[in-house]
Amino acid sequence: EPVEGALATEQTEAWVLFDATNIYVSGRCWDSAPESQWIANEMRRDSYNIGQNEFIDFLFDTFYDRRNAVEFTVNPLGGRMDGQITDERSYNLDWNPIWEVRAGRFEGGWTFEAAIPFKSLRYRPGPVQIWGFNMQRKVQWKNEVSSLAPLPAARGLASMSQISLSATMVGLEVPAEGNRSLELKPYAIADLTTDRASTLPVSNALSGDLGLDVKYGVTENLTADLTINTDFAQVEADEQQVNLTRFSLFFPEKREFFLENQGIFSFGGGGYGFFGGSRNTPMLFYSRRIGLEGGRAVPIDAGARVTGRLGAFSVGAMNIQAGREPVSGVRPTNFTIVRLKRDVLRRSTIGGIYTRRSLSTRSAGANSTYGIDGTFAFYDNLSINTYWAKTETRGFDDDISYRAQLNYGGDRYGIEIEHLAVGKDFNPEVGFLRRDDYERTFGSFRFSPRPRSIEAIRKLSWSAKIDYITDRRGRLETRENYGQFGIELENGDNYDLSYTRSYEFLKRPFAVAPGITLPIGGYGFQDVQSSYMFGPQRRLSGRLSIQHGGFLSGNLTSLGFVSGHFEFASQLSIEPGISVNWIKLPEGDFTTTLVTTRATYTLTPMMFASGLVQYNSITNSLGANLRFRWEYQSGSELFVVYNEQRDTLAHRYPELENRAFIIKVTRFFRF
Repeated sequence: EPVEGALATEQTEAWVLFDATNIYVSGRCWDSAPESQWIANEMRRDSYNIGQNEFIDFLFDTFYDRRNAVEFTVNPLGGRMDGQITDERSYNLDWNPIWEVRAGRFEGGWTFEAAIPFKSLRYRPGPVQIWGFNMQRKVQWKNEVSSLAPLPAARGLASMSQISLSATMVGLEVPAEGNRSLELKPYAIADLTTDRASTLPVSNALSGDLGLDVKYGVTENLTADLTINTDFAQVEADEQQVNLTRFSLFFPEKREFFLENQGIFSFGGGGYGFFGGSRNTPMLFYSRRIGLEGGRAVPIDAGARVTGRLGAFSVGAMNIQAGREPVSGVRPTNFTIVRLKRDVLRRSTIGGIYTRRSLSTRSAGANSTYGIDGTFAFYDNLSINTYWAKTETRGFDDDISYRAQLNYGGDRYGIEIEHLAVGKDFNPEVGFLRRDDYERTFGSFRFSPRPRSIEAIRKLSWSAKIDYITDRRGRLETRENYGQFGIELENGDNYDLSYTRSYEFLKRPFAVAPGITLPIGGYGFQDVQSSYMFGPQRRLSGRLSIQHGGFLSGNLTSLGFVSGHFEFASQLSIEPGISVNWIKLPEGDFTTTLVTTRATYTLTPMMFASGLVQYNSITNSLGANLRFRWEYQSGSELFVVYNEQRDTLAHRYPELENRAFIIKVTRFFRF
């Protein structure tokens, strides 16, 4: 990138070595620009901003199945990322294995050296291995991407997910005893809590607890996890969202127990991974349904799971016992999830899933979900996703969902066709369902040429989409005709202009804001949106957007700045964000304001302090999350967390609703 198939303009030399315990990857990255011109401003582990820096990433297809891999990323400051790629489509950034990396400088570029223990990886049995391998480099100041094994330009950085195109690495020898390690991670926690909004208010309540996570390598490629008295205090606060629709919002999973091999549980080509996924497609397993209820934490007494590979099969099974939560009235509940997939053809899978919740939230008795799916990939850019699923809840009948989708995502042309159906009683209570009782027919076409005659422009894009959603009786509920024009500039900036013509039918009154309810009926409206993305080469980067047009029975004007990043220094950054919507309706006018600001100071790549402040006018809340994290030894961490929520409707100043001060220590042991 930008010229597919051309030689990289900056030379990169790399080595892969191994001994009895580790596999090593080191590299020398030549760079013709002075160091002051490099874009390297993030040291924090797993920060998305590392992907906006100069960086190298490399992957291992350890099963040599040409579809799954683990990926490691490092920038010139020693900032690191790591993740798992599943079936060439989902990316789990929150997987955190034990590994070491250092970065350095030399006259004319930068270097890195990484050591990954074999015990941190899963692979096929046998001392002599064949793995897939690829490496990619981003020279951010040039907006250039190059790779060891050639990758298509169509998907940009996400093309690394095409494991089938990786090189083949031979001559690797792994330890004779395999990687069947035993890992123990006990924790101790103390917290001081005030909750004035609770049914049973508490003030400065002191408490503490102990717990344990255990990981055991059953075989080289199968892992068992056990958790006892699980605690998730280290999870930072969710970033708030403004919801002007009548459908549920999605928040990603961040809790450690659920993260390794998370992609095994994805179903039917859906999901919300780093490489995308339809927000309308139901998720049959959504781990945030476990341990959270009505925004409150529900204690998890114990849980166990097994994930990994058995020949051509990917397997995942877990059973979790959640306890009682008195405020929300949740009773002790057991959760069971079983997932099985088999590799077929060169890059395709077929499989099935089963989930069960011992106590349904909507009916007496249990709730179960089961389904079969197939994801098929052909050539480099053609994929087909399909599934059929059914839920079982006492007293519910129309409980089937199915999907068929075809997607061609070439560099110059893109086509997508989909039909999705969800019954009005389809009820996956261990999953995520944005809306129910609908059939969706969707089509899109994209044309994105690369004009050679305009030096400043890398790519132009025209696209059109039609989204047509009816209820199960055939009555139109949503229709959206969308047209978009985009410009990708050579310097990394992007500009987009879009027009949307919409129709929404409300089957029941819709409370769009406090005190403002729209009546049953059909609403037709249209709007225009324009946005400009300032690339990472700028000191202040982010997307600035403005939107104006109709909104249901009235009008909407919005202004937003998201994904902001302001570089003070390599150790200090500010991530500002604001979204303001001015809505005028015959039923009443209102304004929504969401302001978020995150400040992060990174002392070392393994130690940082961050503060997140959020104001949401819809919920009349002002929240703060202050977090210190220090990985004082590989896998062992210290967390110091302060959370606070205030009600902004108080007369003089925001009134405290709840706060918590938490100290947590974990210690990692590997045998």
